[in-house]
Amino acid sequence: MGPIRIDAGVCGEPGRALGLEWLEANGVGGFACSTILGANTRRYHGLLTAAAKPPLGRLLLLSKLEETLVAGGQRFELGVNQYPGVLHPEGYRYLREFRLDPWPVFVYEAGGVRLEKRVFAVHGENTTVVEYSCDGACQLALRPLIAFRGYHATTHENEALRREFESVPGLVTLQPYEGLPPLLLAHNAGEVEAAGDWYRAFQYERERERGLDYTEDLFQPLVLRYELAAGATAVCLASTERRDASESGPLRAREWERRVAVAAAAPAGEPLARQLAVAADQFLVRRGEGYSVIAGYPWFGDWGRDTMIALPGLTLATGRFVIARGILRAFAACADRGMLPNRFPDAGEPPEYNSADASLWYFEAVRSFLRYTGDLGFVREHLYGTLVSMMDWHLKGTRHGIHADADGLLCCGEEGVQLTWMDAKVDGWVVTPRMGKPVEIQALWHNALCVLRDLARAMGEPERALPLSQLAARARSSFQSQFWNAARGCLYDVVGPQGPDASVRPNQIFAVSLAHPVLEGERARQMVELVRLELLTPMGLRTLSPQDPRYCPRYGGGVRERDSAYHQGAVWPWLLGPFVTAYLRVHEQSEEARDTAAGWLSEFTRRMDTGCLGQVCEVADGEAPHTGGGCFAQAWSVAELLRALVEDLGANGSKKTT
Repeated sequence: MGPIRIDAGVCGEPGRALGLEWLEANGVGGFACSTILGANTRRYHGLLTAAAKPPLGRLLLLSKLEETLVAGGQRFELGVNQYPGVLHPEGYRYLREFRLDPWPVFVYEAGGVRLEKRVFAVHGENTTVVEYSCDGACQLALRPLIAFRGYHATTHENEALRREFESVPGLVTLQPYEGLPPLLLAHNAGEVEAAGDWYRAFQYERERERGLDYTEDLFQPLVLRYELAAGATAVCLASTERRDASESGPLRAREWERRVAVAAAAPAGEPLARQLAVAADQFLVRRGEGYSVIAGYPWFGDWGRDTMIALPGLTLATGRFVIARGILRAFAACADRGMLPNRFPDAGEPPEYNSADASLWYFEAVRSFLRYTGDLGFVREHLYGTLVSMMDWHLKGTRHGIHADADGLLCCGEEGVQLTWMDAKVDGWVVTPRMGKPVEIQALWHNALCVLRDLARAMGEPERALPLSQLAARARSSFQSQFWNAARGCLYDVVGPQGPDASVRPNQIFAVSLAHPVLEGERARQMVELVRLELLTPMGLRTLSPQDPRYCPRYGGGVRERDSAYHQGAVWPWLLGPFVTAYLRVHEQSEEARDTAAGWLSEFTRRMDTGCLGQVCEVADGEAPHTGGGCFAQAWSVAELLRALVEDLGANGSKKTT
C-alpha cells in the first residue's frame, strides 16, 4: 500500500489543509494527532496524549513543538496556530508536502534547505518520537508547549504550575503539577535554554463549531537548540518513560517492521481492504493481560458494544486471532448479571452496564471467532460458561427491565436510560428511548439463541440445545407476526407498550444480515429495497428516513443540535457493512448484486484521503456532500467495511494468527 500524499497546492491553502488530520496510536490507549499543518484545531490534538491507566486515564501532556529554522542567514517560523482573527505563524508557506508514509511526514523548504519531519508513536508505551532530517547546514530551535491536563479539558494560565525543570545531558524532565506523571524529553540538542513563557489564546475551531470551550493557554518551559549539518537528524522523544535520543533510530526501525507485518497480514488483492486493515491496527489496545478496542479517536474509550461489533473486522478478517482471543477473554471477565460493560469510564470508576445489546453482540463475536478459527477448545474453556450465564440472566431478567417475554422476544427499557446503540442523551433527554422491543434487539436475541443452541450441541449438551431451539422458533414466529409493517413493506422499529413504531430506520437490516436471520424470503427483499431507497447514501445508511418530519439533514452545531441529529438522520458508515451482507443475501449473491455492493464500498477509497487521512469517520450529514463528523476515526466504521469486503465480496483474508 502506497503512502497518502498531500501536495504543496493543498498544504498552501489553510482553509483546505486544516480540515485534513492525522493520527498515531500507541496500542495502550495513548495517541498523537493534529492537522497536516501541525496546527491544533481540537483540544484533543497534541503530540503526546498518554494513557495513565491503559487504555484510559488519558492526559494530554505535550501539545506541540513550535519550530524555528535558521538557514541561509534567514529565520523561518514553521509552525501554524489559530489565534483570535489570525493564523500565526504562517509555516504552511514552507510546507511542500505531507505524507502518511506510514506515519506523518512533513517536508519543508526554506533558505535553500530541505527539512523533513517525522512523527511516530511507539507501540506499547506512551512515547512519541519527532525527528528532523536536513540536506544542508542549518539551526533548529524547538519550543515545547505543554498542557498537562485531562484530554477532554483545556489549560489556562495559572500560578499553580511549577516552572522549573530538571535537565541532564540529553534529557529534560518536566512535572509542572503534583499528581500528574512527568514528561521526559530525550533529545540530542546542543543547548537547553530555560524560558518560562505562556502562549495565550490558542483557538480550536473544531471545538468552537461543537459549542464547547475552544480557547487554551499553553506553557513553554524551555528551548531546545540544534546545530545541524547536511544529513544530520535532530531528535525530540517525548515519553512518560526514561528514553535516550539515540534510541530513535532503532525505535523507528522496530515500528517500521511492526507496521510492515500488520500490512503483510492484511487481506490481499483489494487495495481498500488492505488500507482498512492498516487503519484497524490503531484501535487495538491492551487492557490488563488481554486486549480491547478503542471505539473512536480522539475522544472515545473502549466500549463493550463497539468492541463486539468491531471485533470480526478488526481482528478476524485480518488474521489477528491472538488479539481476538484476548478481547473475548477480557470482556468475559467483566460480565456481570449477564451483561457486558457498555463503557469503562476514563477516571477509573466502575464500568457502566447500560446496554441491551452488548451481550448479544458478544454471542455473534464468539460465533464469528469460531467460523474463522474453529477453536472450539478455547471457547469451551474460556467463553462457554459466560455465554450460558448471559443467557440465563436474560431469560430470568437483569438490569433495566431486560428480560425474555412470554412470546419469546426480549423486552428492555427504563425511563431515562438509553439502552440501544441509538443512545444519544443530553440534559436528561433520551432522544430515541425505544422502550419495549426494538427490532435489532430481537434480531440479535434470536441470533444469540441459535448460536448458543449450536454451541450446546457441539459441547455434547442436547438437553440445553433443545429448549434453546424451541425458544428460537417461538421468538422467530412472534417476530414475524408482530414486526411486519405491511403498509410500508418493512419492519417496525420498536414494538412497545404504546403500539408499534413505524419509523423507517436502519435497525431493521440486522433481521436479515445476522448469521441466523429472523426474516427471509419476499419480506426480506422488500425491506432491504426500502432501506436502499430511503436510507442508503455514499457514506452509509441514514438513521431516519428523509420522509419522516423529524429528519435532520445535517449533523453539526452545539451539543443539543448534534445529539438531536445523531440518530435522526445522520449517516453512519458502519451500517454499510450489514447492509451489504443483507443486500447480497436477498439477491442470492448474484454477480450483479456483488458488482453493485462493490461500487458502494469503493466510495471509501477516495474518502480515506479526506478528514483523518487513512481512516473512516463516525458519522456524516444525511444530505450531499455527506460531510463527515463525530470522531474522525471510528472502529466499527473501519471494521464493518473491512468485514464486508472480506466476507461478502471475497477479499483474500490472511492465514496468519498474529
